[in-house]
Amino acid sequence: MKKETKQSLAIVTGGGSGIGFAIASKFIEAKIKTIIVGRDETKLKVAKKQLGNNCIALPFDLNNLSETNSFVHRITKEYGNIDILVNNAGINGKKDLVDVTDEDFQKIMHTNVNAVFALSREVIKKMLPNKKGCIINISSMASQYGLPKVIAYTASKSAIEGMTRAMAVELSPKGIRINCIAPGFIATDMSAKALNNDKERKAKVIGRTPLGFLGDPMDIGSTALFLASDAAKYITGVVLPVDGGNSIGF
Repeated sequence: MKKETKQSLAIVTGGGSGIGFAIASKFIEAKIKTIIVGRDETKLKVAKKQLGNNCIALPFDLNNLSETNSFVHRITKEYGNIDILVNNAGINGKKDLVDVTDEDFQKIMHTNVNAVFALSREVIKKMLPNKKGCIINISSMASQYGLPKVIAYTASKSAIEGMTRAMAVELSPKGIRINCIAPGFIATDMSAKALNNDKERKAKVIGRTPLGFLGDPMDIGSTALFLASDAAKYITGVVLPVDGGNSIGF
């Protein structure tokens, strides 16, 4: 009798839209049971309807650090071992540096760094006994080179890349791979709003991108699926730009 293989279980934060939705979509295409997490329950329900029965929508505010442990425990109790975690959820804010308040800075750092660390820590506790697992962090081109007016966001994504390397060195010997994707300019609703209203900025973006066009959210989804798969079993601790060459463009 053929032994039935266990279906992998993934968590994708910010999975209700944009890049997170694309990652969840690619995972589900690959028959990975995927839990999408976010604060907006309505958005999650709409996404789940599109993604199908292999998707589970769990509303949760990742900023509630004291609740993270019980949230992860609930997932493992109801759905089994977590094989993959994608830390995609994040916030941004655009202001001149001198106008950024301490509260502005801390709000972005809390969501983009503290919440990512807390969730990763609790998931890792569950992965360690199984001696296997995969965590994918989502960074940004903002950490690859200087972008004006996004000082807190840049600091947060630079921290994510540093955490990725530190986590990989500590956890890879224990069977848990940690990698990071740094998306370039991706055609999402958010980027369309910013670029379509600023033709000069859009021309600059396209002009310094060697491939000459914006990326698609599914480009990030495909990369995440690769990094989560056995095809990437010898890859850990990398920060992979998926940006059409923008970070090396002139």
